[in-house]
Amino acid sequence: MSKHIDLVNGPVLSSLTRLALPIMATSLIQMAYNLTDMLWIGRLGSDAVASVGAAGMYMWLSNGLAALPKMGGQVCAGHALGAGRPKEAASFASAALWMTAALGLLYGLCCILFADPLIGFFNLNSAQVIADAKIYLQITCGLVVFSFINQAFTGLFTAAGNSRNSFAATLSGLVINMVLDPVLIFGLGPFPVMGVMGAAIATIFAQFIVTVVFVFYAGKDTILFRHMEIRRRPGWEQLNRILRIGFPTCVQNMLFTGISMIIARLVAGYGDAAVAVQKVGSQIESISWMTAEGFAAAVNSFLAQNSGAGKPDRIRSGYRSAMGVVLIWGVFCTVLLIGFPEPIFRLFISEADVIPMGVDYLVILGVSQLLMSVEITTAGAFAGMGRTLPPSICSIVLTAARIPMALVMVKTPLHLNGIWWSITISSICKGIVLFLWFRLYLGGALSRMEKSVQR
Repeated sequence: MSKHIDLVNGPVLSSLTRLALPIMATSLIQMAYNLTDMLWIGRLGSDAVASVGAAGMYMWLSNGLAALPKMGGQVCAGHALGAGRPKEAASFASAALWMTAALGLLYGLCCILFADPLIGFFNLNSAQVIADAKIYLQITCGLVVFSFINQAFTGLFTAAGNSRNSFAATLSGLVINMVLDPVLIFGLGPFPVMGVMGAAIATIFAQFIVTVVFVFYAGKDTILFRHMEIRRRPGWEQLNRILRIGFPTCVQNMLFTGISMIIARLVAGYGDAAVAVQKVGSQIESISWMTAEGFAAAVNSFLAQNSGAGKPDRIRSGYRSAMGVVLIWGVFCTVLLIGFPEPIFRLFISEADVIPMGVDYLVILGVSQLLMSVEITTAGAFAGMGRTLPPSICSIVLTAARIPMALVMVKTPLHLNGIWWSITISSICKGIVLFLWFRLYLGGALSRMEKSVQR
């Protein structure tokens, strides 16, 4: 059976689901990857979790920068493949990988050189927490180029209708990380106890192996990568188009993380334990948003190829089918976080004084899971149509509203919970606004496409 799925012919739901399931499984693996780190680091105590949480913000920030070539390359390659131009698609893939490597190396160098002020931003209290945070930052972000390349490969394989290879590559990283984490953190066998540093080394080595696996699969690909000439420098035309499509998403994601870092600084005012709660809570919550992002990637490629092929009916049906699946998933995640917060949080941190804060976090964030999933999937649909600006505007404006909301709500009897409510309220608003915006946009876009096809 071919690993590449024909997205422009055949049953809509079947094609979309076959593409989406491996991506969603990949997202769940990535979530398990992160949760494995938290499970082992949590055994070191809330201080270790706080140090990883602070440094991890910059890893999250890096994902925004990586989204520029990933999103631009995926959409441009998808449009070209849908229009039957594989060599043009390969030129976009090559340009995306060049841009990815350059941005990854530059970001890594900055994190190594400026670790002190970057960690100092959070005003952490413990000297040990600060020292561990710097070490984790310099290792994981200093060698972030592997993570960048892996994200670019994931987008390009998905654009070609092949999500299985991304699943297999990410799975290999999870297995390696699961084995190395306890060995390097606690010093099993011949290895010394390395604590937080061991977790960082395990993460980077796993990411490196994933890159190697992706390169292997790219060498065997017959749809996209066989036409690619990676040694040839990309042309300005390809780079410019990738920039135009990917830049709004990049700005959106980096501003989103930047706002989250300001929120994290407010959280740090309640102590290092509160920082640990936010880190662990966000990793648990990722069961919702990472899976939604995986499905959004499938919707992106499905709409991109059918847009390039000029098939409005499949675009309309594809988005409708995607919404049906995402609504079910959002309800499941809501029930999980609101119904079982304490036993879930205890898996990561068992300190009695920290657990009540963690329970509050999960219950409050659980309220927004359904509409957050709608927002993420709709953003993928917008991107598949080549329109990355609307979701960026919506995200930037409403995410920024979290800061004044948090500043006001922490002065009420809610205190720390006021910060969590500011996040939930903004997520609900983003889901509603973006869904309505896309429905309005889609009607006009498909009408124009139908008239073009009739001509």
